[in-house]
Amino acid sequence: MLNTFRSARVKLTIWYILIAFLITTFFSALAFGGLRVEFERGIQRQRDVESRLQIPPAPLAVNRRIDPKVLQEIRDWLIVRILIADGLIILISAISGWFLAGRALRPIKLMVDEQNRFISDASHELRTPLTALMASIEVGLRDKTLTLPRAEKLLTDNLKDVKDLQTLSEDLLALAKYNTNGKTTIMNIREVIDEAKGKVNSLAKLKKITISVSAKNYSVKGDKNKLIQLFVILFDNAIKYSPKEKMIKIKTEKSGRYVKVSVIDQGYGIHGEDLAHIFDRFYRTDKARTKGDSSGFGLGLSIAKKIVKENNGFITAESTVSKGSTFIVNLPMDKS
Repeated sequence: MLNTFRSARVKLTIWYILIAFLITTFFSALAFGGLRVEFERGIQRQRDVESRLQIPPAPLAVNRRIDPKVLQEIRDWLIVRILIADGLIILISAISGWFLAGRALRPIKLMVDEQNRFISDASHELRTPLTALMASIEVGLRDKTLTLPRAEKLLTDNLKDVKDLQTLSEDLLALAKYNTNGKTTIMNIREVIDEAKGKVNSLAKLKKITISVSAKNYSVKGDKNKLIQLFVILFDNAIKYSPKEKMIKIKTEKSGRYVKVSVIDQGYGIHGEDLAHIFDRFYRTDKARTKGDSSGFGLGLSIAKKIVKENNGFITAESTVSKGSTFIVNLPMDKS
């Protein structure tokens, strides 16, 4: 892949040089032709003036003419200077073309690298449940003494693997969907938070976790459906990695031209070396949250970051091991 982009950069640079060469040659030819014509006209005008002012020719009068060799030397001098200027222009064009070609191809290279990394990561994540599913089915088919209870357990395990695949597929589709812009509207952030909270209330009740909302009615700009999904991800994440009977706090406040929404849990926390990578796609850690629910494919926070970015905001995280984590979402405020 690196060689492909290097080759494309060289070709693009050559095109830049060729275009610069053609333009320079055209204008240099025009300049040389114009200078030569003007030079010859100047000489002719000088002769005409001398002819009008000249006293009738005397026997010893000198007919002053410019030596043709001098004219040729002047032409050669012009040609050399023009060629030197053209050479400098071509050299500068080559250097600039190489630089501009790199700048032009860099976003494409980053996109292709990201796509290849995505395909590689997705393939790796898909391989695990598929391998487990295939192995389980093969073992069941080879078992000549398979009983009904064991068959039911086999199907239950297979169903879990299928559900894992379905979850992964939905997350991958969500990542693709959030690469596109949605409809931007003005909304009340409290309504968004309350709607997201309603979607995770059942999960919180299972662990007897209280979700406390202290949010003012600030107006923000963004895609409402995506922002609801964003807070569903953050609330679900806080519930998943919190012990039973704890509290999750949601607070809002103004921060410059943004509305800052903080999701504060009393969970297991995240180690410092993991904190910098939690928004990376497919990133999961066993050290940070060994006591929590480790299910999932490490796509939730990556999707959350994409949603925030699509809505012109930014997201950060703070955490202390054994004390909890805080996810802070900053969204552009509507001041109209």
